[in-house]
Amino acid sequence: MDTLSVVTLAKGRPEHLRNLVLGLQRQELAPVELVVAVMQADRYVLPQSSFPIRQIMVAGTALPLAAARNAAVRAATGGAVVFLDMDCIPTPSLIADYADGLARLDGLLMGEVQYLADGATRDGWSCDDFASVSVRHSDRRGPPKERLERCPDYRCFWSLNFAMRRATFLASGGFDESYVGYGGEDTDFGKTLDQKGVDIAWMRGGLAYHQYHPHHMPPTHHLDSVVRNAQLFERKWGYRTMGHWLHAFRLMGLIDDAPGRPIRILRRPDEADFALTGQASHQPYANTASVLRLLQQRAAAGAHAAA
Repeated sequence: MDTLSVVTLAKGRPEHLRNLVLGLQRQELAPVELVVAVMQADRYVLPQSSFPIRQIMVAGTALPLAAARNAAVRAATGGAVVFLDMDCIPTPSLIADYADGLARLDGLLMGEVQYLADGATRDGWSCDDFASVSVRHSDRRGPPKERLERCPDYRCFWSLNFAMRRATFLASGGFDESYVGYGGEDTDFGKTLDQKGVDIAWMRGGLAYHQYHPHHMPPTHHLDSVVRNAQLFERKWGYRTMGHWLHAFRLMGLIDDAPGRPIRILRRPDEADFALTGQASHQPYANTASVLRLLQQRAAAGAHAAA
């Protein structure tokens, strides 16, 4: 592809967005532009760059993630679009890697992601420094041996760092804007591409470093939107997504998600729930799998005690 736009969604975290811009400024192949879909009242004050930065305002009190991504792509002018979450720092070869990958395959390409612990970006930073202190997410596979490897399971799609030809994205219909708030819109988009015969592929390269910020997994802080969007997905496709999160919520006593009837929220998360699911400052990422193991151990212990 001759021109690549970068799009990102932004709310809060100004330092994260600033680092993303600095990372794009250091690219071997410069993007044609950065389009920032701003999901807050005020625009950002950003560093000077050699490429245009356009901020478009996206209305909505909840997180309008699907609508914001679609709006950013419509505003983009490049022949291809690289989607980076605002908390990602691209390595210098990221844009060039995606240009090479999209020249080989007209589909959705997922680049590599490594995670940084708290403090990694303080007092200046270099991507060379990140290589020795970052880690791969334990729930994600490593890069393929070859440049590209088709992914047979659309559920693996994660919107943190990916790229598509702009025309292919628009022809797909983009993200379903019925999804509002956190959760589900990624899997829905992956399912849509799978139904339309658009390849999803892992890519070696296109590496971005994820900057630390406190988070919860499973996302107890987004309980309502996860429940809502899981049911929206079920109405559309006939089954629920985000099953591992729902399973954890059920074990925590937050929901009743029995099949065949609507999911009921039984209670609001409390301090103990947030402490269980929260990410500590020494952890590069929060992990649902580890929380599920603990919850299952507690459930087994309780069943044994009651026997």
